[in-house]
Amino acid sequence: MAIEPTVRVQADNFDLTAETGKLTADRFDIGAVVTFTGLCRDEGGQLSALELEHYPGMAEAEITRIARQAAQRWSLTGLTVIHRHGKIAPGENIVLVIAASAHRQAAFDAANYLMDFLKTRAPFWKKEHLKAGGDKGWVDAKDHDEEALTRWDQS
Repeated sequence: MAIEPTVRVQADNFDLTAETGKLTADRFDIGAVVTFTGLCRDEGGQLSALELEHYPGMAEAEITRIARQAAQRWSLTGLTVIHRHGKIAPGENIVLVIAASAHRQAAFDAANYLMDFLKTRAPFWKKEHLKAGGDKGWVDAKDHDEEALTRWDQS
């Protein structure tokens, strides 16, 4: 039986250590924990903020759907996905994926799968705000992110 993942979409920052502690507290069936934290880059000093918009309810539902698929596919013992929205400054957290399993490979694979999905299919829209003023408009998905997602169809 697959676990029920924890999924949150929020404006507030998150604490990696606290979130990992929540997932692993008093658990002795976990042999591996893989974490991924995505941070906002400054794009060579040009970016003042990255703005992320989403459809409330829809984003959570879609991330939960794919997180449940990951939990079934890789026999996870715990899974947390947190994605922020709003204006995020360079150096701040954007996304957190914590995958726990009895063995390391399942946790690594599930975390990779979730990040590939979040980069390409999660219903978020990104706008880059420039230090020089104005913005670069909405950011399109990158071809290499789309290509990365296809590897999971073949596995």
